[in-house]
Amino acid sequence: MTAPEPQSAAGAPAASGAPGTGATGPGQNTTGVPRRNRRAIRAGAEQGRPFVDSAAVGRSGEGRGLRAAAGRAGARAGRATRIVGDRVGRPALRAAQPAWRATSRAVWPVLSPVLTVVSPFGWVVLASGLAALIAGTVFGWQELLVIAFACFAVLVLSVAFVVGRSAYTVKLNLATNRVVVGTRAVGSIVIGNSSTRSLLPSRIELPVGAGLASFHVPRLAPGAEHDDLFGIPTARRAVLNVGPVKSVRGDPLGLLRREIRWTDAIELFVHPRTVRLEGSSSGFIRDLEGQTTKDLSNDDVSFHALREYVAGDDRRNIHWKTSARTGTLMVRQFEETRRSHLALALSTSLADYGDPDEFELAVSSCGSLGIQALLEERDVTVMVQSQTLHTETGRRLLDDLSAVEQRTHRESIVHLAKTAGEAVPNASVAVLLFGASVTPTQMRQASVQLPFGVRVIAVRCQPGAPVGRRMIGELTLLTIGDLTELAPALRRVNA
Repeated sequence: MTAPEPQSAAGAPAASGAPGTGATGPGQNTTGVPRRNRRAIRAGAEQGRPFVDSAAVGRSGEGRGLRAAAGRAGARAGRATRIVGDRVGRPALRAAQPAWRATSRAVWPVLSPVLTVVSPFGWVVLASGLAALIAGTVFGWQELLVIAFACFAVLVLSVAFVVGRSAYTVKLNLATNRVVVGTRAVGSIVIGNSSTRSLLPSRIELPVGAGLASFHVPRLAPGAEHDDLFGIPTARRAVLNVGPVKSVRGDPLGLLRREIRWTDAIELFVHPRTVRLEGSSSGFIRDLEGQTTKDLSNDDVSFHALREYVAGDDRRNIHWKTSARTGTLMVRQFEETRRSHLALALSTSLADYGDPDEFELAVSSCGSLGIQALLEERDVTVMVQSQTLHTETGRRLLDDLSAVEQRTHRESIVHLAKTAGEAVPNASVAVLLFGASVTPTQMRQASVQLPFGVRVIAVRCQPGAPVGRRMIGELTLLTIGDLTELAPALRRVNA
């Protein structure tokens, strides 16, 4: 009886030379494990990786391995390509930028006179003609080709209206570049022909602020001139740009428009109304003469008391009569007098005013107070939420007030008072100007923000309201309904 042949785990006879048998083949040792697999097992054990015999991997595993290897190789190649592309492409782009800029600077002056002549409507007609031409050619529609021809013909005919040279000499003059609101500003335009041939009729445009004035220029012979007078209504404060003067040529359909600029713009300042306060504000001016404080000084003009002499005191302040009577040296002591400094805080917040008329009244009141202080050669500081206005001269102050506009500020009159107190801590009098929307609580909070010892006067501007004066804590509140009531209201400050 013979022993049965050895079988595999699946029950099949084991192949000759398979692992686990006594037979050994090429590349195998006595254990039946190939030497290369033993080396892989030892390397995997040292690195902590399990060993997988490649012979146990089927065709699908081999395919996945090949695809993974190909993917890794492709990724490495892609990264290398990107790195090389970045290294090569970026310097090339940087090197090309100066050339591109130089080309654009050279080409744009040539193309801009042509491209800027075409109006938006002209570009629409040109695009419509091109679209009709392409569609008519592709689909064979004669009607679209006719439309394209008509568009191009109109554009070509329009060129005749804008070609030609203009040799004008243009002068823009204003009688004055500073007027009071409500006063009509007057100016003139003088247009001359400086060429040796006649110039065809044209049109002159003059921008005035957001508006536009147009003047017809007739045919001008060589050396001839044509002048036009114009008036600018000034219904409200503003800083208007008058000009620049431009000559305009164009076709009747508005496809092409050629503009030539001849002058620069001139600023026109529309100042707020102001009133003179001289001789009618004695109570207010007395506060500006310089206020005595509770701070004691060894050298001033307001006498306070006598005290004993201390080493270092000025001997000129010794009161000899009292010293002889008491037998002890006595010196005079004074109260410090602050130099007069007026701080004007004009609120520009929309929340502090009920309507625009209140704001205009506040601006006029601020200008009147500032001009009066400058005329009397006193220090004055004018502030709004966004800036500090120039007060070197009355003209500079009114110029800045012409440009002041209401804005939606988070900062109310309370914040403005705090800013004024920090900016002008040595002010003797502070005047707050606002509209009817400010509550007494806000007024009291605003007065507290100013330094101690500063007299605070609030001017509430409410058109149509009667003149009034009341005290809110240490704050003096004046109510005016018209600019002419400012002087009578100031006389009540010390009443």
